Amino acid sequence: MPIRTIATLSVAILLGLIAVLAAQFWLGRQRQADQQSAALAGTVPVVVASQPIGRGMALTPALLKVVRYPQGSVPPGAMSSIEQATVGGQRLVLRPLASNEPVLPGKITVPGGRVNLSAAMTQGMRGVTFRSNDVAGVAGFVLPGDRVDVLLTRDVGGPAGTDAGKMNVVTQVLAENIKVLGVDQVSDDTAEAPVVAKAITLEMTPDQAQAISLAQAVGNVSLALRQVADEEPVTRQVTTVADLGGYRSFATTPVSYSPRAYASRAAAPRAPSGPEVKVTRGVETKSYTVAR
Repeated sequence: MPIRTIATLSVAILLGLIAVLAAQFWLGRQRQADQQSAALAGTVPVVVASQPIGRGMALTPALLKVVRYPQGSVPPGAMSSIEQATVGGQRLVLRPLASNEPVLPGKITVPGGRVNLSAAMTQGMRGVTFRSNDVAGVAGFVLPGDRVDVLLTRDVGGPAGTDAGKMNVVTQVLAENIKVLGVDQVSDDTAEAPVVAKAITLEMTPDQAQAISLAQAVGNVSLALRQVADEEPVTRQVTTVADLGGYRSFATTPVSYSPRAYASRAAAPRAPSGPEVKVTRGVETKSYTVAR
């Protein structure tokens, strides 16, 4: 076979191999792109912390990253780009962020904001502080971030200082499932050590804020600490002394009155009462009763 024919055949075989390899490479890339497209289908980008971020730290692009979330599992208010989380000025972290935790508006300040209590409050809510002690504050186990029920014990009327008056003492639920914003001057919700506080600040609606302010003037306000996952409403809103059971009644027994019986008793002669004296005249002796 001529050398020229062999050379032409070799070149053709080489070009064929190159074409096969190129086709396989292209098909592999196309398959990988299809898989990525299928994986991204139904997902959206969400900005999360790339590492743990402490309270008060400034958000920087180096502390953030973007991951894909299923479209139905995206937290409300989640940001889709790092630029969205850092634009407009410096933002500070209000609550510690764990690694891969979504960065949400409620966990960071507005651009140029400060780390203070008002920045951490929910929109439309109020912060109300009331005096506390070891009993009202659940022995110091109420900490920032906990949830509590607010109770008021007061006298609704009755004779003061008597046992009958005690029957008019009631305890009512002023507010349920209320968030504790701060204990004394501590608002960090990562605090763990119990402390007997002199003041506790709660996050309440404007109407609840008015109620608890008035309650402090008319009775004793106390807190009932909720289990961390308990959101059930309180079934009994008011408890009275009678609800405790075993409390004796102080009502007097009514006395029946009959005018006829009273008149007959009044008309009957009243028998004299007193010491008896005997007087003897001659052979006759008479007895006399001396009235008192």
